[in-house]
Amino acid sequence: MPKVAVYNINGEQVGEIELNESVWGIQPNEHVLHEAVVMQLASRRLGTHDTKTRAEVSGGGRKPWRQKGTGRARHGSIRSPIWRGGGVAFGPHPRSYKYSLPKKVRRLAMKSALSSIAQAGNILVLDTLVLDQPKTKDMVNILNNLKVDNKALVVTADKDANVVKSARNIPGVKPLNAAGLNVYDLLHHEKLVITKDAVAKVEEVLA
Repeated sequence: MPKVAVYNINGEQVGEIELNESVWGIQPNEHVLHEAVVMQLASRRLGTHDTKTRAEVSGGGRKPWRQKGTGRARHGSIRSPIWRGGGVAFGPHPRSYKYSLPKKVRRLAMKSALSSIAQAGNILVLDTLVLDQPKTKDMVNILNNLKVDNKALVVTADKDANVVKSARNIPGVKPLNAAGLNVYDLLHHEKLVITKDAVAKVEEVLA
């Protein structure tokens, strides 16, 4: 079982915690990580692109000229896709790009992301993270005490409004609760700052 140090908000080591090997100590599966990230990014797409068909553009209520005898090509509407100002044939319309991976694949992707962070030594476990009031300066001091100067994910067991408001304006720092932990954010940030309670919650779900 991998062991990591536990720190307080002053950056002092106050103990150790044994991580669950089946969650934090597996061999990361790069293919599954790629699949999970592509799924997340696809699900974020708005899909609001739209073009008008010949039924939606204005005009074209009558046949522009009679069918035969003019010497010109036959046409039924000036809003045909081959006319200037006409509708668009087979153009994009609002749609959802969202899709889902099998549950076992999603779990393996999460374990792979967590294991890659743990094996790289980029996990910092806090005994507790409680702020009396939302104050960005306090969160900056905590991160400085922990020597975190890169992109960091700050994870608490449950949603903590004071932590969220204190961390969300710091460049490169993203606050999350354990339930909102995801593969993309784990790979996108260099450090994982997580409380002991959050570690227990993550292991409870994935182990």
